[in-house]
Amino acid sequence: MKKHNFYAGPSILSQYTIKNTADAILNFADTGLSVLEVSHRSKEFQAVMDEAVALVKELLDIPEGYSVLFLGGGASLQFCMAPMNLLRTKAAYLETGTWAVNAIKEARLFGEVDVVASSKDANFTFIPKDYTIPADADYFHFTSNNTIYGTEMRNDPDAGGVRLIADMSSDIFSRPVDVSKYDLIYAGAQKNLAPAGVTIAIVRDDALGHVDRPIPTMLDYRTHVKKGSMFNTPPVLPIFAALQTLRYYKELGGVKELEKMDLAKAAKLYDAIDSSRMFEGTVTDPSDRSIMNVCFVMTPEYKELEKEFIDFASSKGIVGIKGHRSVGGFRASLYNALPMESVEVLVAAMKEFESKR
Repeated sequence: MKKHNFYAGPSILSQYTIKNTADAILNFADTGLSVLEVSHRSKEFQAVMDEAVALVKELLDIPEGYSVLFLGGGASLQFCMAPMNLLRTKAAYLETGTWAVNAIKEARLFGEVDVVASSKDANFTFIPKDYTIPADADYFHFTSNNTIYGTEMRNDPDAGGVRLIADMSSDIFSRPVDVSKYDLIYAGAQKNLAPAGVTIAIVRDDALGHVDRPIPTMLDYRTHVKKGSMFNTPPVLPIFAALQTLRYYKELGGVKELEKMDLAKAAKLYDAIDSSRMFEGTVTDPSDRSIMNVCFVMTPEYKELEKEFIDFASSKGIVGIKGHRSVGGFRASLYNALPMESVEVLVAAMKEFESKR
């Protein structure tokens, strides 16, 4: 039975990425060696790194003056690495979910943090809109997509001249981004790019070197800029897999084409939820709804059927739709690699289950 993978992360990868990575595990670049054992200093792997950096710059239309880094530690390490390098006195943060909460906690170790708005009291079911970013803030940090709660900011905020930092772990490459507005964009790979183990950081070079605190060598972005992400052994396999995904994205037509595909998938599923008597979305404002992570629950009269529906969906080959424990219900992650066919199978399963009940 074909599986339809809706896991929130690690999550679905394209067959293009999986096949090419599997081939390289057996024989990388005709070296007779596995990519698992080849030196990261070899000319063959340097070519992988160079092409991956170039494709990130091309796909996101990154202007001059920015470096693309491939780092370890996940986005969670960036929660402290970003303020360690960029927070001089005060930073502004938008609190929209669990990962934003964690980022705020880490930033407070390095300076004053102004939480300009929060949707915590509503269990993070909306994106705050009426807030003021202090003009004297070193930067404004936001999490563009909230995987647990199903909200998303799909536009680059107008920060009134304050530079931006964004955690785009779960929606990078799903929409065009005006990178010139940002000091830093970071993203863990395990949603839209590669297996877990590598994190992309897109950093504005002239934003670095302005804090007074000493920065440990490994946590200083300048270290990795200078060494081309090769200061120490990088996560070779995830970077190789990321290159395959980036090639695949270019073949599909780039980020604008990916956005069209993602919007169509999300529209189909949200339409099914909104027209149902059995299911309802947890995010009611369409402008706040994520196109990456669609969160929904059973209506109160059918609440007791949630586990039964998960079992029914599993019988159709649908996996990974159980909602996060803090929300409950269901979560369907519609990352770039997920085909429309999988959304259609899920929608058909929802309608069949509802008709039988």
